[in-house]
Amino acid sequence: MRRLTPRALLLGLAAPLGALIFAAAICAVILLVTDHSPAGTVDAMSTAAQRPRTLVNSLNTATTYYLAAVAVAVGFKMKLFNIGVDGQYRLAAMLSATLAGAAFMDGIPSFLRITMTIVAAMLVGAAWSGIAALLKVTRGVSEVISTIMLNAIATYLVSYLLNPARLAENVPGSNNISTRPITEGGQVEGISVEGSSSTIFGLVFLAAAVGVLYWFVLSRTRFGFELKATGLSESAAVASGVSVKRMVVLSMLISGAVAGLVGMPQLLGSSHSYALDFPAGIGFTGIAVALLGRNHPVGMAVAALLWGFLDNTANSLDVAGIPREIVLIMQGVIVLSVVIAYELVRRYRVAAEQREVGRALGRTKTLEEVSAS
Repeated sequence: MRRLTPRALLLGLAAPLGALIFAAAICAVILLVTDHSPAGTVDAMSTAAQRPRTLVNSLNTATTYYLAAVAVAVGFKMKLFNIGVDGQYRLAAMLSATLAGAAFMDGIPSFLRITMTIVAAMLVGAAWSGIAALLKVTRGVSEVISTIMLNAIATYLVSYLLNPARLAENVPGSNNISTRPITEGGQVEGISVEGSSSTIFGLVFLAAAVGVLYWFVLSRTRFGFELKATGLSESAAVASGVSVKRMVVLSMLISGAVAGLVGMPQLLGSSHSYALDFPAGIGFTGIAVALLGRNHPVGMAVAALLWGFLDNTANSLDVAGIPREIVLIMQGVIVLSVVIAYELVRRYRVAAEQREVGRALGRTKTLEEVSAS
C-alpha cells in the first residue's frame, strides 16, 4: 500500500484538479470564440447555485449518479467494463415499479413494501448483468459487447412491457404511459429544505450506505482483496488459488445489483411510477463519474456532486443567453483530460520510484565498496 505523504496527496489531487482547470480553460476559449462571456457564464452558474432548489436537485441528481458510478466501479476493480448499467437499472426500475404498484401490495406494511421493491430491483439488475457474466465465463464473450447488446434488448423489452395491454396504463390527461402508481405506503418520504419546492430524496442515505459498504468490502474483506488481485493479475490470482471465473460472475452480479438501485431514489421519492419520461442515460454518466472519481468512494461522491451541479445549472445559462451545451462540452473535456492527467501522474510516479530504487542501489554499492576497502 502506498504511504500517504504530502507529496502523494498532491499527486493524487493533481490529476482531477488539473483536468478541471484544463476543461475550464477550453470552455473559456470556446465561449470567447462564439462571442460569449466566460465571466457571464460563471456568474450565471454561481447565481443558480445560490438557489436552494438548485442545490436540492443537484444532490438528488448526484444520488443516482453515485449509485451508477459504484456499479461501474465494482466491475472496473476486476478490469471488467459493465457498459450495461443503463439497461439494468431501467429494466429493474420498471419491473420493481410494477411490483410496488400492484394492488396486493397495498395491504403490506410500508417498510416491508419498500424493502421488497428495493430487493426486487437488485435481483433484476443482478440477473440481467449475470447473463453477460455467464457468456464471458462459458463462451469468452467480451462483457463490453454483451452488455451493450443487453442494453438494446432491455430498451425494447421495457417498451414491449410498458403497454396498456401488459404492465402499464394510460396517464389521464396526457399521452404518457406508466405503470400503476405506487400508493403512499410504498413511497419514501423526502427531506424538506427551506426555500425549496423540491425535497431531497429519502434514499440519499441508501446511496451513502452503498458507498460505505463498497469501501468496506474492497478494503476490509478477503473477497475485496481477491477481487482487486484478480483485476491486477489473473495469473497471480490463479496461483494463489482464486477462481477467476467465480470472481467474474460475482463481481458482475454485485455490479448489476447496485445498478438495480440507480432508479430507486427517483422511483420511490419522486416519480412513484415508471413512465415513458423516466430518466435514461444515467448508466453512461456513471462511467464518467467513476473515471473522474478514480473508483474511490469519496472521489466518486465528489464527482457525482460536480456532475449533478453542472446538469442543474445548465438551465440558468439559457436564461442568460449562453448556450447550455457548454456544460456538455465541459463534461466531455473533463472526462478526456482526466484520463490523460491520471496517465501522466502514473508515469511520473513510476519514474520517481525507478529513480528512488536507483539511488538506493547506488547507496548499497557505495557501502559495499567502503566495506571492501
